[in-house]
Amino acid sequence: MATALLTLIGKPGCHLCDDARDLIDSVVEKIAGHPSAPEIVFEERSILDDAALHEQYVEEIPVLLINGKMHNYWRIDPLRLRTALLEVR
Repeated sequence: MATALLTLIGKPGCHLCDDARDLIDSVVEKIAGHPSAPEIVFEERSILDDAALHEQYVEEIPVLLINGKMHNYWRIDPLRLRTALLEVR
């Protein structure tokens, strides 16, 4: 089974980050049990804890990476995320 590492980069108190987290949770829950769904590992990183992340993403949070590659920033599209996750190999 494939694995998808989802990394949400944001910061505390960011309402768009909270919305992104809720949307990610919803999409992951909806595809659970789908035959093409990968194993999903979710982590969050704060730009306040990492100077390099701050420099790279401060103007784009929330940022969602899938297996280390940028998937989306600012607003996460649920259909696009679902499609990307079901295509992880």
